[in-house]
Amino acid sequence: MMYTMGRGGASRLGVAALALRNFSSATGGGAGAVARRAASNGIASGGAQAPIAVGVWIRGMAPTTTGGDRTFATMTLGEQEQREEKKQPQMASGGGMNGDGDEEKGIVSYWDIPTRKIRKEDGTEWKWNSFMPWETYKADTSIDLKKHHKPSTMIDKIAYWTVKSLRWPTDLFFQRRYGCRAMMLETVAAVPGMVGGMLLHCKSLRRFEHSGGWIRTLLEEAENERMHLMTFMEVAQPKWYERALVIGVQGVFFNAYFLGYVISPKFAHRMVGYLEEEAIHSYTEFLKELDKGNIENVPAPAIAIDYWRLPADARLRDVVEVVRADEAHHRDVNHLASDIHYQGHELRETPAPLGYH
Repeated sequence: MMYTMGRGGASRLGVAALALRNFSSATGGGAGAVARRAASNGIASGGAQAPIAVGVWIRGMAPTTTGGDRTFATMTLGEQEQREEKKQPQMASGGGMNGDGDEEKGIVSYWDIPTRKIRKEDGTEWKWNSFMPWETYKADTSIDLKKHHKPSTMIDKIAYWTVKSLRWPTDLFFQRRYGCRAMMLETVAAVPGMVGGMLLHCKSLRRFEHSGGWIRTLLEEAENERMHLMTFMEVAQPKWYERALVIGVQGVFFNAYFLGYVISPKFAHRMVGYLEEEAIHSYTEFLKELDKGNIENVPAPAIAIDYWRLPADARLRDVVEVVRADEAHHRDVNHLASDIHYQGHELRETPAPLGYH
């Protein structure tokens, strides 16, 4: 029971609320209906009424007071709305503090997964989410760039001439635009490692056996090639028709390589080895154009400086050199994988060259 005081005296208003199933419906539709009924009764009796306090009984909860502080069930509707409004800003905030001591907005997640800020060795904040400081490295540019696997078997010759046949339309389309050429090359070069790693992953699951580290090696290769693409995106912005070409080429190459790897892994890895040899040649020509001054030797993108641990004043030429070194390492890994298959072994029987950069 609650009481309302009118101007003409005290009139007793009894409100019996139906037993409600949950808290939200009690404070929403049920309480609102009771309040409107009580208000209409007050107006009908004549005279202005003071604010009406409505008490609602909830199943298993009595409208009691404890230490002078009323429970949520016995609050007036206005007080309930005020409390809800006070809660909303707190729920929208991530609860963090920025460097100035002000509250910093963050992402609210039901899953409560903690996030942390990564810092470099010099204390500055790490600004990349796609790779972490412990995943960066210094490229080994002393690797032999002239090594070549001479095709001897029929499978080797098919792989070799398949790659050579792909070079002709590439030269015709890009000519001497090596920035765009490198970008297009990386959209293709990042596919084989992902396909090979995925198929080895499924094979490991089917056979209940380890992969010898080759799954991770091939996936690292795919990620490394993707980082090449992210770097050259900062140097040469692709045009709309080049983006359309990437979609078509990637769709065809992914499915063709998938089928080739299922039929003959030795052929698939050998073809990638020859593809990397062509990449070395393309980046060597890129460096020649930079040295001649035909391509501006612009400052290196920030992502390249952090990923390859280059000096702060590194230039585009430095980036091309480390990318070419990466391609040489990928050449060696894929020719090795093909040789393992040629010798009648499986990749898992030979330790994978993890961290071979």
